Amino acid sequence: MGEQVFESTIKVTISDDDENIIHDSTKDHVTKKSISSNISLLTKLHAGYFRISLSLGGQTLLWKVLTQHLDKSQTLQHKFHSLPSTTFLLLWWISLCTLMLLSFLYILRCIFHFKLVKSEFLHPIGVNYLFAPWISWLLLLQSVPFTIPNLDSCQFLWWIFVVPVMILDVKIYGQWFTTEKRFLSMVANPTSQLSVLGNLVGSWIASKMEWKESAICIFTLGLTHYLVVFITLYQRLSGSNRLPAMLRPSFFLFVAAPSMASLAWASISGDFDMPCRMLFFLSLFLFTSLICRPTLFKKSMRKFNVAWWAYSFPLTFLALASAQYAHQVEGHVANGLMLLLSALSVLVFVGLTVSTALNLDMLLSDHDRYLNFTKST
Repeated sequence: MGEQVFESTIKVTISDDDENIIHDSTKDHVTKKSISSNISLLTKLHAGYFRISLSLGGQTLLWKVLTQHLDKSQTLQHKFHSLPSTTFLLLWWISLCTLMLLSFLYILRCIFHFKLVKSEFLHPIGVNYLFAPWISWLLLLQSVPFTIPNLDSCQFLWWIFVVPVMILDVKIYGQWFTTEKRFLSMVANPTSQLSVLGNLVGSWIASKMEWKESAICIFTLGLTHYLVVFITLYQRLSGSNRLPAMLRPSFFLFVAAPSMASLAWASISGDFDMPCRMLFFLSLFLFTSLICRPTLFKKSMRKFNVAWWAYSFPLTFLALASAQYAHQVEGHVANGLMLLLSALSVLVFVGLTVSTALNLDMLLSDHDRYLNFTKST
């Protein structure tokens, strides 16, 4: 009897130890899994994801401009008097939170995975999206819903966002005509226009702050390189570096650059004059050319990808330019065109938001192989 009791006690003791070991191993497994998932998030979050913040910032600015335009137009105010200003405020705060989150995660990527950021900088497509964070912050600064009491603080923020753009300009534009393997004819692709957008947006906001000389300087730099990039892409000199089918939504950047150029020059000159209208009509023609070729984007639409957000912000910039055109011309056709493009921009934005919400599990998936830099390290 004594031996049986002794044996049963030993068995109970061993069983308790096994449970503790299993519990500890399970706890360690969960901890390791959470750490690995965080690491995986930072490795996959390249600068191309700032297309989302670009679209949010552009849409916020569109609602701000439309609200101001509707207040001035008696005809449109009579028809659309119920346009809520709360939508603009909600969009601005969502844009701010989204951009802060993406910026924080990308800073962590720079700290813990600097080799991936370096690979991104050396990539002919990935390097252009390094302009996207700074453009997003500039758009957010332009669409701020409240009056900044101290102009110096606004100018200080402008310098913080523009200086990185200028540094990237010096590096990338210098490579285009000095580095043999990085000649523009070899690396040019539609995303190369993002560098131009950075200059044009910076010029637009500088002119709003009455820094006319700085605005003209940056505008000249942006417009000159836009012409060079546009001609290079139009002649298809970069035939050996075709844009992958998945990234073909970036073709809409052809629309964004002249639209933003018209807005920037209108702000500098104080009037939506003849050069602004010429740039606006150019962007309108390029937009029409793209939407008449839906088969070009057929492959890119088969599976959800963050590249879809490249449809939104170029269309928003075109709608912004149409609002300026309608304000200058003050005709029924101009107002109708503004409302059509604005409605289309809002519909595309809402559609992309819903698609992203329904495909959150695919947002950071591995199928984005063209901008996946983990394999290069």
